[in-house]
Amino acid sequence: MIRRREFITLLGGAAAWPLAARAQQGERMRRIGVLMLYAENDPAGQDRARAFRQQLEKLSWTVGRNLQIDYHWGFGNADWIRSAATQLLRQRPDVILANGGQTVRPVQQATRTIPIIFIGSTDPVAEGFVQSLAHPGGNITGFTVLEPNHGSKLLGLFKEIAPHVRRITFLVNPDNSGNLSLSDSATMAAQTLAVELAVAPVRTPAEIEAAIAKLEREPNCGIVVPPDPTMNTHRKLIIELAARYRLPAIHALRVATAEGALISYGVDLPELFRNAAGYADRILRGEKTGDLPVQQPTKFELVINLKTAKALGLEVPDKLLALADEVIE
Repeated sequence: MIRRREFITLLGGAAAWPLAARAQQGERMRRIGVLMLYAENDPAGQDRARAFRQQLEKLSWTVGRNLQIDYHWGFGNADWIRSAATQLLRQRPDVILANGGQTVRPVQQATRTIPIIFIGSTDPVAEGFVQSLAHPGGNITGFTVLEPNHGSKLLGLFKEIAPHVRRITFLVNPDNSGNLSLSDSATMAAQTLAVELAVAPVRTPAEIEAAIAKLEREPNCGIVVPPDPTMNTHRKLIIELAARYRLPAIHALRVATAEGALISYGVDLPELFRNAAGYADRILRGEKTGDLPVQQPTKFELVINLKTAKALGLEVPDKLLALADEVIE
């Protein structure tokens, strides 16, 4: 089921007026459709939506006065995403924000004219979304969340914080091309680090539980969790299973470490949503989508949870603590 939330502000003490009537009072009402691969009650998704809206407000857009944002919340397979994209387009948005690499192609197939800003594609040129990073052309631009060697960096950090680990299970969503390229990078690094890497394709909670439960019977194991909406949706299950089986795990998203995972290394996603708001502002003011370069991440956050490290009997090296952007105690 698709659910939308329309945010309407009040003027003074007056009751909220219909959006159409409000638009007639002054500026033209513009509309942004947002496809969010998060459950609506997920605090991480709400945090990103808030960052997007607040940045637009800083750029002189006021929800209910000159802007309407239609959020489509949820997650599912390719058929679900296509259905969500179709419903979003029925609202005739001026700009579309597509969160998650899996959303880009269905939205692209649905419209070749409405501007699309993506957050999450790993290689938009190879996937045929843009002509080049510097000059996308067409109606799509956006922000990638990975660098080519991210998988090897995740493994390197993992070995620093848990040097005893000899076997690592890399959870991947097989529908996410970025996860596959990340696991390829990690596989090459595993040989250098003298660890055995097993790639586990998972989509559902049952598949995740089965992949992690296998490690209970094997010593010196760990888990790598890449950035993916499906993994993020089930992050609490992954954190609980890792704690139950006393398995160190490195995630790509900070929110997991804040909720009890051992360590995370990845992009600041709320910041990408703020950057996406900047692109939406420029497009709404007349700039061409195809002239706005695709931006690649330049800053990654390292977050360490010392409470979890203690529970696992791990001593975090001082060198790693010095590199951390945040240490949770």
